[in-house]
Amino acid sequence: MSEKRLLDSLRTWIEIDSRSARSNYNIFRKIIGKKVLLWAVVKSNAYGHGLVVFSKLMEKFGIDGFCVDSVVEGIALRKVGIKKFILVLGSTLPERFEEAAQNDITISISNFESFKKLSQTKNCPNFHIKIDTGMHRQGFYIEDIPDLIKKIKKSNLQIQKSFKGIFTHFASAKDINYPTYTDLQFEKIQKAKDLFIKAGFKNLIVHSSATGGTLINKKYHCDAVRIGIGLYGMWPSKELETQLGDKIKLKPILSWRAVVSEIKKLKAGDYIGYDLAERVHCSMNSIVLPVGYWHGLYRSLSSFGEVIINGKRARFLGRVSMDMISVGTKYSARQGDIATLIGKDGKDEIFAWELAQKAGTSHYEIVTRLNPLIERIIV
Repeated sequence: MSEKRLLDSLRTWIEIDSRSARSNYNIFRKIIGKKVLLWAVVKSNAYGHGLVVFSKLMEKFGIDGFCVDSVVEGIALRKVGIKKFILVLGSTLPERFEEAAQNDITISISNFESFKKLSQTKNCPNFHIKIDTGMHRQGFYIEDIPDLIKKIKKSNLQIQKSFKGIFTHFASAKDINYPTYTDLQFEKIQKAKDLFIKAGFKNLIVHSSATGGTLINKKYHCDAVRIGIGLYGMWPSKELETQLGDKIKLKPILSWRAVVSEIKKLKAGDYIGYDLAERVHCSMNSIVLPVGYWHGLYRSLSSFGEVIINGKRARFLGRVSMDMISVGTKYSARQGDIATLIGKDGKDEIFAWELAQKAGTSHYEIVTRLNPLIERIIV
């Protein structure tokens, strides 16, 4: 089906801007230099941007590998022909170990119980060891490493050969002016590296930085960086955007559109929506859009979220329903017009962080909650 015919058949869709995506990719390539591997973090449906659609785009640009949350996501990429390196960041059930090996998917091991199960696996997948340097979530503590090294060395040769890397995750790498905790974490991953090298593991890939750490300091780059939010054109924090935004021009790549399905005339005094949640005080046009909280539109945006139609903003009226919202405007519109929920329309633009502020959450959650069944289209 042609792109035009596809768009004509959709009530709502998400556009992925390939030019902006390439621009973001090139920015991080330049930042890390030629010797550091660039891995795209595409977990959670590529932060709502479409696991397969976005990953194929990154592969086309020359990405070195991908980070996913599960073996299931990794297999989905293999099924569409992606052959680049894949690392599972989340936990992997022992029942999936051999499946990971069969599909050349590297897993993460972050506790002794999982390592024990791995050492009992006939067909062992490649694995990286997760080190907890201060996030206090997944990972071995520094004091666990000597015991872990002994267990690896006592394991069979296949286990030892499958051990490919160590990594950590920074808890607060979001502000150039406050690197203290990140530096403490970095010192620990360097200590972990030294312990493994001393034990004879000399060719391990070491990685610690996501987008924030990569932007803050080159010393955190190590052998590879894991870039998620930055490749999608968003900043990890407002602090970093304020500090670096003049030099680094990240471009949001996602736009969310919906077709105007119906228009009603409201009189002053009319109620609208479930539970008579809102009463209008003047006559206006009520525009119905076929999207709601099932699609990922927060119910907390009821009565004060906005969309852009024909370059003009229109406010949500009443409650956000499961599959539908109404927006009010004094401007004229027609059935079939396009409303923008995230992205640019004319001279105006609605950003994910703007929705996040209104909904009381983060821009990460806004985009990752966009329903995976919504069609993603490269533009």
